Amino acid sequence: MVSPNSKSYFREVEKSHRSYNAALRRAKSRQSVMNLYWRHKRQHEALLKRHLRDEMVAVVQLKKKFK
Repeated sequence: MVSPNSKSYFREVEKSHRSYNAALRRAKSRQSVMNLYWRHKRQHEALLKRHLRDEMVAVVQLKKKFK
C-alpha cells in the first residue's frame, strides 16, 4: 500500500542515498568511507523507524473501524 507517507519516505530515502553516494565519491580515505557509511546507516534507520511508526498509526486507525 503506497500512502502519502510512503511517498514522502521514499523521497527521503532517495535524497539520503543521493547525498551518500556523492559523499562516497569525494571520500579520501578508508576511515572517511566507514564514517560516511555509519552516518548513513543511522539516518536510514531513523527514517525507517519514523515510517514504520506512521504506518502503525494508520493500521491502528483502521483496526478501530472494525470494533
